[in-house]
Amino acid sequence: MPRPTRLAITPGSAIAILALFFALGGSAFAVGERVHGPSAAQQRCSNGAVRGVAVVTGIPSQGIANVPGTFTSARTMFARRFNCTGKAIQVRRVEFGVFEVRFVGISGMSGFGSAVSDAYLTVEPLPGGVFRVIPHPAGRDDRADLPFTLVVL
Repeated sequence: MPRPTRLAITPGSAIAILALFFALGGSAFAVGERVHGPSAAQQRCSNGAVRGVAVVTGIPSQGIANVPGTFTSARTMFARRFNCTGKAIQVRRVEFGVFEVRFVGISGMSGFGSAVSDAYLTVEPLPGGVFRVIPHPAGRDDRADLPFTLVVL
């Protein structure tokens, strides 16, 4: 009957494992301190940083044309969303092809975006962290109900 082999840890392996343990433990401690610290949201909202992202798709089974006329922050309206303050992102459909996205807690910023396929967006900042977004089909100036991505700086 063959004898089972024993795992032998060399001194070099022991030092490497110990160093790995302390490196991962120190990184986890540093990340935990930063995430739970009082200034975590403020650091992400600094000048030049991306302050918000909203990928507005509407309810997956119903499309973007069914976005309500009042501001909502329902998760089903967004494929992705980010607000550097940690507060809500809200969207509403003002009329056909005209949407407004509000980043609660952020104001006085600029934004840009893109629409699906080869369509393009007109983005207009409004007071109170609101952006009016109008998707346009490629090569045309008329409006369309199309999913879009809005990035706020």
